[in-house]
Parts: sequence; structure tokens; C-alpha cells
Amino acid sequence: MSLVAVGACYLDTILTTPHYPSEDEKLRASNISRRRGGNCPNTLEVLQQLTGVSLYLVSVLPAQSSAASQQIQSAFEPRVQLNLCIYREQYDEPASSYIIKSQSSGSRTIVNYNELPEMTLEEFKKIADELGSKAAWFHFEGRIPDVTLACIQYLRQRFPSARISIEAEKPGRSGLQELAMEADVVFYSKSWAQGNGYTSAKECLQKQSSLTRKASFLFCTWGQDGAVALKRSTDELIHSPAYTAADSNVVDTIGAGDTFIAGMLHTLMCRSDAWDLSQKLGFANRLAGMKVTQEGFSGLGRALDSYP
Repeated sequence: MSLVAVGACYLDTILTTPHYPSEDEKLRASNISRRRGGNCPNTLEVLQQLTGVSLYLVSVLPAQSSAASQQIQSAFEPRVQLNLCIYREQYDEPASSYIIKSQSSGSRTIVNYNELPEMTLEEFKKIADELGSKAAWFHFEGRIPDVTLACIQYLRQRFPSARISIEAEKPGRSGLQELAMEADVVFYSKSWAQGNGYTSAKECLQKQSSLTRKASFLFCTWGQDGAVALKRSTDELIHSPAYTAADSNVVDTIGAGDTFIAGMLHTLMCRSDAWDLSQKLGFANRLAGMKVTQEGFSGLGRALDSYP
């Protein structure tokens, strides 16, 4: 069994500041850290700690010999395979994010830079054909929706047994609704739901259920209010509160949503019969709750030690 995650891979530079700077303000950061980022890479970093499933990343990267690509490869291989990545040999700079974390408000402000040409449908077709029926699951970030939609349609035609999940995160990105309508599993963010007029995770999933006829499961995260899951075959709607570890504080929320997705993908692929939907949702919430109490994603596999 294998999972292929398709999405952008970033190198993040994170500055922690006392507060968010105003225009023209000179402000000293209390901490700087650099790490690999991107929704799908974050999800894979967590998944590799949870499962023995073969994991592949499909992402556009700079020249394979560049320092950035070498850094990304060393961070992932051999647990996550990068041989399906698309290397733009004429570019040396990776996609990058510059993140300001405000200690006073807990907010994070992100500025992205990416000059790498996006993946094309023809490039994805070659990757899918190379994998053949080995890929049991494709997870898409919900990036470049028109190309992603064409990729999903190609998979439906050539590999109808493959399961497909989609992340609908950015509220201003048109085309995500159309992607959700074609997926087996959909992950909605709070920002996407609110941007589309929903006032709660429950309302989002109830309304989306009538639009996503091909989906088996819908999920919506809602920050401190936890997450909601909907099983379309029975219209079963389950809420799981946010997990808060005893004597812990919120340290780093970057990638919490990606961690939740990793938890759900693990349970859907590897615990499909052993755990019911409530247990699956609770595990994904626990994983995300553990993540926000630490910097980065290391050591999250311990969530399996005491669950359920």
C-alpha cells in the first residue's frame, strides 16, 4: 500500500517577535529557526512516524544538485521517497516562506516567495503512469485547482480504484469547491469554511454533504473548538473536542492542520476496521493537540503508544 502527496514544498524561515511590527518599525526577534515546510511535506513528516505505508512526495523543486533540494532530500529519505518530484534544473532557489510569529497575540503572518513553474497535467500523467496501480491513495493540497482537477479526472479514468483526498484551505482560492466535488475524502479548514459563509464546522459539513456526492468522509477543523467528521453513507456527524495535554502550553501552531490530516489519513488507511469514526477523529485531534505544544513535528509517533 502506498500514499502519494501532491503539493508545494517550502523552506521556512520563522522569526519570533514580541509583537507584530507596525510599518517602518524596527523590531528585534527573540528567535529564528529554519525548517522545511509546505502542507503535504508536513503531513508526510508526521505520517512517516505513524505507518509503514510507502510514502511519496510529488512537488516541484529547484535543480536536484542545488543546496535546497539536497537539504529537502536529506530531511525525508529514505522514509519518504522523492524520486517522483519534478526538478526545475534552471532554478536554484526553492519556494520559501518567511513567517513572523507574534508572542503577544499568538498570530503568524506568512509571506511566500516561489518562482518555480507549477506542475503541469502532462507531468502528473507521467508520474501516475509510472506508479500504476501501486498507489492506493493520492492526497492533493488543493493547489492550482484547474490542473489538480484535471489530475483527479485522469486518475479516475486510468486508476479508478485509487482513493483521492483534497484539502480545501485557502478561502480566496477559486476552484476548491469543484475539487471537493470529485474527491473521496475532503478536509476543510476553518478559514475556508468561514470564507464561504459557514459559521461552524457542523454547518459546513452539513451543507457540503449535498454538494460532495462522491465523498465518503468530510472533515472540518475549527481551532480550539476541535473538529467535526461526517460519514456520508449514514450522515453520521461526530464532534471531537480539541485535545489539550495536561500542564502544556501552545508553543507552535504552524502545521497543526497538516498534522490533523496526517492523523486522519493514517486511521483511514491503517485503522479502517479497528477504530470507529469517533476514535479516528479523536486520534487526529490528539496528534494535532500534541503538535502545538512543541516546535516542529518530531516525536509525534508517541501518540500511538497510549491510544485509544
